[in-house]
Amino acid sequence: MTAQNKRKMDNQENAQIWHARLGHISQDRIKRLVDSKSLEIDDLDHLPACESCLKGKMTKNPFVGQSTLASDLLDLIHSDICGPLNTQARGGFFYFITFTDDHSRYGYVCLMRYRLEAFGRFKGKLEVENQNGRKINTLWSDRGGEYLSGEFLDYLKENRILSQWTPPGIPQLNGVSEKRNRTLLDMIRSIMSFTKLPLSFWSYALETAAKLLNMAPSKTVAQTPYQICHGKPAFYKYLRVWGSPAYVKRLVGDKLDLRSSLCRFVGYPKETAG
Repeated sequence: MTAQNKRKMDNQENAQIWHARLGHISQDRIKRLVDSKSLEIDDLDHLPACESCLKGKMTKNPFVGQSTLASDLLDLIHSDICGPLNTQARGGFFYFITFTDDHSRYGYVCLMRYRLEAFGRFKGKLEVENQNGRKINTLWSDRGGEYLSGEFLDYLKENRILSQWTPPGIPQLNGVSEKRNRTLLDMIRSIMSFTKLPLSFWSYALETAAKLLNMAPSKTVAQTPYQICHGKPAFYKYLRVWGSPAYVKRLVGDKLDLRSSLCRFVGYPKETAG
């Protein structure tokens, strides 16, 4: 093998690793990160076909909906519930709910055991934003009963939040949330097909996918959602491939005890800067 061919193979392997670290996002999104100097990846144009993506992302053409963005952060929040999933996640979860900021496309995801937990998840999200000195103005959702309960509607009215719903029989008009959930599920399938971990780990894959999606460029906004929301670029160098082997230092007393245990990397601490 010539030095040139070896260098080309090394570059392709580097591109494949970053593709996996970033949750199997598209080559176009990775290229935008490279063009913005957020990442250094050579030979991205020759990124081989990803078997995990082929397994996880066979979807229908998306519904084309809203084209204009809200003028500021939290002016409009899109929400939708996904589930029940066929496999119970570790922790007993069958559902997740998403909240997506229209202006930045920054998304939040919360795991749920039951659909009726939706109100509590939204209430918790609102309280966090209030502590940060920000206010949600409008909530857009489908006409699921969880969003139309008296408790939920009274809370929105009390906090002066306008509620808007999709017309009856046309859930596709909740396009931002529909696309967010579809993208997250695509990423979960692709991420998990890269490993042999049981499907019950989908909740960890979901939280990782949501984090990575906020760090990835979007066709809708000029900067990454993270940069729009936090006012600074995300930090990428600490990212690792989900499900990969990871050695964890053990707290041991005896001098002959093993110093580490072989584990699997399944996510990032909530407080990690990124």
